[in-house]
Amino acid sequence: MRHALALCTLATALLASGCAQMSDTQRHTATGAGIGALGGAAVGALAGGHAGTGAVVGAGVGALGGYIWSQRMERQKQEMQAATQGTGVGVTQTADNQLKLDIPSDISFATGRADIQSNFRPILDRFAEGLRNNPGAELRIIGHTDSTGTDAINDPLSLQRAESTRNYLTERGVSAARIQVSGRGSHEPVASNATAEGRAHNRRVEIFVGERQG
Repeated sequence: MRHALALCTLATALLASGCAQMSDTQRHTATGAGIGALGGAAVGALAGGHAGTGAVVGAGVGALGGYIWSQRMERQKQEMQAATQGTGVGVTQTADNQLKLDIPSDISFATGRADIQSNFRPILDRFAEGLRNNPGAELRIIGHTDSTGTDAINDPLSLQRAESTRNYLTERGVSAARIQVSGRGSHEPVASNATAEGRAHNRRVEIFVGERQG
């Protein structure tokens, strides 16, 4: 057990020092393997095996279990940042190597409605083009509302907004089989619902794109 703890401590230090010298993209890619190695070492030691062997296996599982940040993903991120500049749409790379688009309600949907607004369409057109160039990528579209109204109204409305976004993309050549949709209603706010500004932040659609290794 002492050997396992020592190995985990050393691996943590090496991971931290190595990541400090990496670019953001390299750091995100290395995280899965590093966490897998630490977990594998601990499991291997606790099971009576060798911590080193567990670390190697864990690193492989960690690297293969999540998403990768490929040149295609980086290119689509840059394209979407250019296409949405000044619109209020957030375009980021998540810690687990997904491309995230955070689209506020003043761009995407009118209050209480699920039909796509005209200024949202050019963004989705450009987004669909990037997705057609990366046919292996997976998509998740999540709709959100503010707390105005009841769950009986907000829950289906948030799902309808996600479905409208999916339908728009499929009409532009993106396979529906690649897209998962869900609605979270008002249950996952990112700001206070006590103010008009906070409610506007909470009315949003989030789109996640992930490319798996292999």
